[in-house]
Amino acid sequence: NLPNVAGIVCAGAADFKSKLQNDANFDPRLKKAVIKTLDVSYGGENGFNQAIELAAECLQNVKYLREKALVSEFFELIAKDTGTYCYGVEDTINAMEMSSVKTLIVFENLTVERVELEHPVTQEVQVHYLKPGDESKKNVYVDDESGLDMKELSRVPLVEWFAENYKQYGATLEFVTDKSQEGNQFCKGFGGVGAILQWKVDFSCLDPANHQETPEEDMDIDDFDFDEYDAAADYEDDFI
Repeated sequence: NLPNVAGIVCAGAADFKSKLQNDANFDPRLKKAVIKTLDVSYGGENGFNQAIELAAECLQNVKYLREKALVSEFFELIAKDTGTYCYGVEDTINAMEMSSVKTLIVFENLTVERVELEHPVTQEVQVHYLKPGDESKKNVYVDDESGLDMKELSRVPLVEWFAENYKQYGATLEFVTDKSQEGNQFCKGFGGVGAILQWKVDFSCLDPANHQETPEEDMDIDDFDFDEYDAAADYEDDFI
């Protein structure tokens, strides 16, 4: 029975916006969600656009706090070793294919690309996740066994692929920035890709032969200090 919005902006050219908030029929749960009351000079679509412009800073703060709460929840699951989390491209993709992802968390400016290559003889399709500079380190366009050139079927930013496909895996998608302390650590320490899972998954049981090299291989969970993020969980109480 809680509102499904993080914040409400009330705007108008007359006094109705103020009367609405003071009206006894205005649901207290919605009143608690009001983050800004604005005077605008226009009605209709022009007034709506002006309200968005005037409330930009408040709306950005809502997104900032939401990001802090989400990533703090992700860190807490790791700190408690719940097993209901994953990070890195490969493990996150594997979790999606198992339909175990509840919330997919992705850095909005992720530079990884998803590349599909087809073998010229067997027509076997391989999927690689490449970040800038990877192609100079390893030639994924040549088959290791035969030496034949692989045919590129598609190349798309992974962010795009996530946005277009997350629903078919039963997940929700949340983009984060590197502007908050938590968001910055998520992007730098965890590769900018991770997920909160619906149930515990043991990724060590997956077939190593199907686990290709990923940009996040050099990450070490033991190097991450969770203590400085304990206070961040308090931000969750700021949401509705």
